[in-house]
Amino acid sequence: MAEISGPQSPHISSSSPTGEKVGSCAVRDLLSWRDMKKSGIVFGTVMVLLLSLAAFSIISVISYLVLALLSVTISYRVYKSVMQAVQKSEDGHPFKSLLEKDVTVSSDAFQKQVNASLAHVNRALKYSLRLFLVQDLIDSLKLAVLMWLMTYVGAVFNGITLLILGVLVAFTAPIVYEKYKVQIDRYVSLVQNQVKSITEKIQAKLPGALKKKSE
Repeated sequence: MAEISGPQSPHISSSSPTGEKVGSCAVRDLLSWRDMKKSGIVFGTVMVLLLSLAAFSIISVISYLVLALLSVTISYRVYKSVMQAVQKSEDGHPFKSLLEKDVTVSSDAFQKQVNASLAHVNRALKYSLRLFLVQDLIDSLKLAVLMWLMTYVGAVFNGITLLILGVLVAFTAPIVYEKYKVQIDRYVSLVQNQVKSITEKIQAKLPGALKKKSE
C-alpha cells in the first residue's frame, strides 16, 4: 500500500482514539491478501461457517461448533492428566496460563467502540430519514429502483446464498481490481458519466420545488 509522505494531520493519524483508520487498513489488507496465511484462514473459516448455515439451522451449527471445541479441550485436559499421573509430574492444569489471562474488557475500550459505532449509526439514521422523507427526489427514486431490483434477486437467492456470494466477491474483487485497474476505472467512469447525464436530464424536467437543492 502506498504511504502518505509529509506531516500528517491529527484527523487522519493511524493512532486516532477510535482506531477507525487502523481497522479499515487491516480489513483492506485482509481482503487484498497481503498476508496469504491470515486471509486464507479468515476466508476459509467464514466460508465453512456460511456453507454450514446454508445446510443446517443456526442452532445446529452453533451446537456443533461448541461440541467440537469442547471435544478438543476435554480430550487435551484428560490426556495431560493421564500423562502427569504416569510421569508423576506436578505440572498442574494444562490451561492454567490461559485461565489466568485477563480477558475482561475495560470500560474505556468499550466506550470508544460504542462511540465509534454510534457515529456510524447516527449517520445511517440521518441518511435514511432523508431518503424516506424524500428530501432529494432523485436519491429516493434511486433507492426505490434498487429495492425493486432486489425483489428479483431475493426471488432467486436466499440470504445465506447472498452472503456467500458477498464474501466471494469481497475476497476476489480487490485482486481483480489491482490487476485490471486501468480498464475497470475506464468503464466505471463511463457508467458514472452516463448515470450523471440521465440524472441531470431528469432533474431538468422536474418542477423547481422538487429539484435537488445545492448544498
